[in-house]
Amino acid sequence: MTQGPLAGVKVLELAGLAPGPFAGMMLADHGAEVLRVDRVSAVSERPRTDVMDRGKRTIGLDLKSAEGVAAFKELAAAADVVIEVFRPGVAERLGIGPGDLHAVNERLVYGRMTGWGQDGPLATTAGHDIDYIAISGVLSMLGRAGDKPTPPINILGDFAGGGLMLAYGVLLALFERERTGRGRVVDAAMVDGAAMLFAMFYRSGWGPRGTNLLDTGAPFYDTYETADGGFMALGALEPQFWAEFVTRAGLDDLPDRGDPAQWPALRLRLEAAFKQRTRAEWEAVFEGSDACVSPVLSMAEAAAHPHNTARGTFTTVGEVTQPTPAPRLLGTSEPDLSPATRLEDLTAWGLDEERAAKLRQAGVLA
Repeated sequence: MTQGPLAGVKVLELAGLAPGPFAGMMLADHGAEVLRVDRVSAVSERPRTDVMDRGKRTIGLDLKSAEGVAAFKELAAAADVVIEVFRPGVAERLGIGPGDLHAVNERLVYGRMTGWGQDGPLATTAGHDIDYIAISGVLSMLGRAGDKPTPPINILGDFAGGGLMLAYGVLLALFERERTGRGRVVDAAMVDGAAMLFAMFYRSGWGPRGTNLLDTGAPFYDTYETADGGFMALGALEPQFWAEFVTRAGLDDLPDRGDPAQWPALRLRLEAAFKQRTRAEWEAVFEGSDACVSPVLSMAEAAAHPHNTARGTFTTVGEVTQPTPAPRLLGTSEPDLSPATRLEDLTAWGLDEERAAKLRQAGVLA
């Protein structure tokens, strides 16, 4: 087994909320050495148990002090990547912006994670996932017909459009560095990333939310309640899958699914049918079939599902059940998924023990 593809890559991750740590986790999962830089007051003796901190090491550093900034620059001189999560201009005011760090390490990839991006009229204003997907047009497309837009928790802005896009941008910059020898600034904005995720739908022909093939408009692509209050997901889009569904469900004389005018009547038939059996009974009916029908599992149930257990989709570290790294690169060694721990020896990061001891004594380094 070989090491992960990012073995030897050193990442400095400035502490922040969801998207920055998620990007750092993605890199750590595939072999990068990620050092999370927290505020001094945030560092404790106990391991960090947040899943997004797995496989990382942590230190506390006072970046509001001249000594702390100088120490951060020394760490950056030995790093390959910095993940920065502040509002535009904050890093520059602290003295750790791209220009400051490229002056000590021109090969550094500087990844910037914001909601609105580094420029534009909203760049310096506050926001959250729901705001970024709102102005990207994405939120307007989510929800059922006739109902208000429904935010999908913070998956699309923070994680998919934010952290995952930042990790992708960092990899692009690292790949380019192999040719140029120079680092690059990655401007990852959640509003941009959310818009990119919906590229397929920015076209004519896609109607209002809840009226289309994939957004609960079609009754053969939706969820249905069962007799015991569970739910089944039906995704029988193609005719052959629909035919198998109809046969296994024992349904006949259904309204024409090819006529959207018949969809309300078809939905009523399906709702009534699914309520005739429990979720477990429906699972048995469709097990191993091509009907594209699956139980809607809770997160706890998902970890115990036979397919997920066979693939090792989830694992338990300590007492925390969590997803295993994805995507899988076959032939690489198992990643370190242990909770983040404090890094005491910083010599590999350019800080010798004597200097580190002085910084600790001054309260700048924890």
